[in-house]
Amino acid sequence: MHLENLANQVIDVSKQAGDFIRQERKSFDPDKIEYKGLNDLVSYVDKNAEKLIVTSLEKILPEAGFITEEKTRNKIADRYNWIIDPLDGTTNFIHGLPTYSVSIALKEYDELVFGVVYEINLDECFYAWKDAPAYLNGKEIKVSNIPAVGSSLIATGFPYYDFGKQDTYMELFKDLMKNCHGLRRLGSAAVDLAYTACGRFEAFYEYNLNPWDIAAGVVIVRQAGGQVVNFSGGDEVLNTRELLATNGKITGEMLEIIQKYF
Repeated sequence: MHLENLANQVIDVSKQAGDFIRQERKSFDPDKIEYKGLNDLVSYVDKNAEKLIVTSLEKILPEAGFITEEKTRNKIADRYNWIIDPLDGTTNFIHGLPTYSVSIALKEYDELVFGVVYEINLDECFYAWKDAPAYLNGKEIKVSNIPAVGSSLIATGFPYYDFGKQDTYMELFKDLMKNCHGLRRLGSAAVDLAYTACGRFEAFYEYNLNPWDIAAGVVIVRQAGGQVVNFSGGDEVLNTRELLATNGKITGEMLEIIQKYF
């Protein structure tokens, strides 16, 4: 399989889904939201965007399976599996806050080999595939060169339904707040990872994450020269529900801080 050719087709699919989401936002009725769980929101827009993506990807790679947030297709294949979040940042979308994205990744066996994150409102398409650079709208991107947490801008996310580690997480938040340039919470893990890949953030950390939240962004950060690890420093992040992505310069320092609390 030629990953570059496949990437161009999937980028088009992500933009088609983004166009649909952008149009629906203009007339979106908040009364149509549903609750999958505590503060876990979904709408017909998420579901229809996912159906659009799945239908298109089935034509591009018929043998592939799907791991999707909205479960519109349940099919796990042996070799290739798409990992899809059709609308990462649903709560932002529902409230009209302009940070949300389409996230599509491809896994070959246990290895992530392609990812695209399309930030809809800024029309910014981040993508990368195995053994190639990472790109933003066709231009190569790299992580930042900032060497210390003290000079870094760091992104995070907050749990919205599992609050078992909330106190510990806030202690970590306070520690970093005192020791970096600033902390940001945008509400889309896919965008946080894309922004780390292009040097807007030096790091992003969060727990309680699902594979579809992060898969595409993980590829993009790694191909942009960054590092992505779990809170123990290991490379497995898809199923550990915790993640630290950095520019590669501050990984050790960030892990030292995180491991005081986790």
